[in-house]
Amino acid sequence: MNDEGDKEFETELDVYRDQVSKPLLRLFGAYGLGEWRWLVVGLATSVLTYGALLVTPIVLGATIDAVFTQESPYALPLVPDPWLPTERGEQFRLSATIIGAALLGGAILQWIRGVAINFFAHGVMYAVRVDAYEKMQRLDMTFFDNKETGEIISILNNDTGNLEVFFDDALGESVRIGVIVLGVTGALLYTNWQLALVTLGAIPLLVAFTWWFVRVIEPRYATVRSTIGDLNTRIENGLSGIELVKTASTETYENERVRGVSRDVFDAQMDVLKLSYFYRPGMELITGTALLATFVIGGLWVFSGPILFFDGELSIGDFVAFMLLTQQLTGPMAQLSGIVDWYENARASGKRICGLMDVPVRIENAPNPIALEDVDGRVEYDDVTFAYDGEETVLDGVTFAADAGETVALVGPTGAGKSTVAKLLLRLYDVTDGAVRVDGHDVRDVDLASLRKSVGYVSQDTFLFDGTVAENIRYGRFDASDEEVREAARAAEAHEFIENLSDGYETRVGERGVKLSGGQRQRIAIARVILQDPEIILLDEATASVDTETEYLIQRSLDRLTAERTTLAIAHRLSTIKDADTILVVEGGEIVERGSHDELLGADGLYANLWGVQAGEIDELPETFVQRVDGRTAEPRR
Repeated sequence: MNDEGDKEFETELDVYRDQVSKPLLRLFGAYGLGEWRWLVVGLATSVLTYGALLVTPIVLGATIDAVFTQESPYALPLVPDPWLPTERGEQFRLSATIIGAALLGGAILQWIRGVAINFFAHGVMYAVRVDAYEKMQRLDMTFFDNKETGEIISILNNDTGNLEVFFDDALGESVRIGVIVLGVTGALLYTNWQLALVTLGAIPLLVAFTWWFVRVIEPRYATVRSTIGDLNTRIENGLSGIELVKTASTETYENERVRGVSRDVFDAQMDVLKLSYFYRPGMELITGTALLATFVIGGLWVFSGPILFFDGELSIGDFVAFMLLTQQLTGPMAQLSGIVDWYENARASGKRICGLMDVPVRIENAPNPIALEDVDGRVEYDDVTFAYDGEETVLDGVTFAADAGETVALVGPTGAGKSTVAKLLLRLYDVTDGAVRVDGHDVRDVDLASLRKSVGYVSQDTFLFDGTVAENIRYGRFDASDEEVREAARAAEAHEFIENLSDGYETRVGERGVKLSGGQRQRIAIARVILQDPEIILLDEATASVDTETEYLIQRSLDRLTAERTTLAIAHRLSTIKDADTILVVEGGEIVERGSHDELLGADGLYANLWGVQAGEIDELPETFVQRVDGRTAEPRR
């Protein structure tokens, strides 16, 4: 496989997927039993449908012997002799009527079977997909940090689709084969048990061959599912970054990367198909050989009497019925390969779905959570330490407080841990040690919904859904009136540019808001938070990627937003936070300086040097500070 497809590490989803056993039985128990009525109807009509197929050869054989060759009296299984006509014409008409009724009834039952089985299968797929998506929404951000979007989409779409195919086609075909095998076996033994042994002798070989095939094909299907997930991820990444691809003129490079992953999918699928195309002809050869042996031995028996160790007579009608029944048996037996394909594909998909369902939800409400009401907005970080799973510490001993209505700014070099501080307040992650409190309540004890409704978050990477401008502003406050949406836009300095769009507030912004500029997207995001009307505001470098004029407009809207609200502001441009009540300088996951703007300038530390560079008072940072920012010294943390 190419380097993009290789797994450098085993994710949490991989771990739980590998621990799954009997995934299809588990999913059937969890979701299939809820659709049992459709399943019962589908299975019952399947039995009747395929049972009707046995009527034609049995009635035809009896009619040939009684009406045409007159080798035996007219008799039908399960029908008392007194009920049958004695005149040959009436016998013929009765046989034709029974065969016609069986064909018509079989067609009607087949339609009912198809509708019922599809309702069952699609009902299961719907429930699994919805539950898997809901489970994914509840997982903490660590899961998404380590997981590729394309693979998650593959689970929610491709893998649930494979379940639907299994519960529809494979289940229906399994019932069909089971009914036909049992029915034909019984009919063959009833017609001539000696000749039946020739036909049925192929079944042990078919079972053994199928058992071998299942054992060999299973790991190949797991590889197919994995490579398809890699392909989805590669394509999703290429489309999401299409602007970078074009501006960097790297179309050829991206094409080669997709070509490489596509080749992995091709190779994995060909490994499956080569084995499948060996299995299917093998099944057909075994069943065809059984049919040929039945034809040769039965034909010689009709012409010249019993051969080998057989005895008794075989009539022409019985021979014709025997051949028709045997032909109905060989076809379904040869189709076992398709069922095995569906099963193994669904089993691999089922393991991935169950693996997702088994990933633990680590951030959820505590028992009897506290609902935040009438929030004052005091925020405290008490000796907070945080590290991602299995990684080094990101924050170490962070302690500070913001009283209601105060603004606390966090500044420092990239990667110092500033954004992590903000995300801990929202419980996108949980602290490793220490506590984060709102109004004196540990956020781990607070109802998640009420916590996040009390905190408005504006990040540098603004996300907009593919919808209208109004829908994006209203997101989270879906009951807001049109006038409330407009008032929020005015407060965010967004109303004027929105009115100038082609359809105003009904203009569609495109996927991720691609039809708008960065500054426009940012102001819509601010309008969304204004409409939310939270008591606490988190600003994560909200003006970092805009021009000076747009920054002025955004800063003016932010001033309105943060007025009389508790605010944590993460800033790269120090001019935007110089009026904060408290400024915290974060370096290496620790707070190394704190104070007001004037106090920090007077301390002549890292903040003063950063301010001097941005204000143009000094040309560059002293080398000692550069080394600290780049992590090139072994200086211990303070």
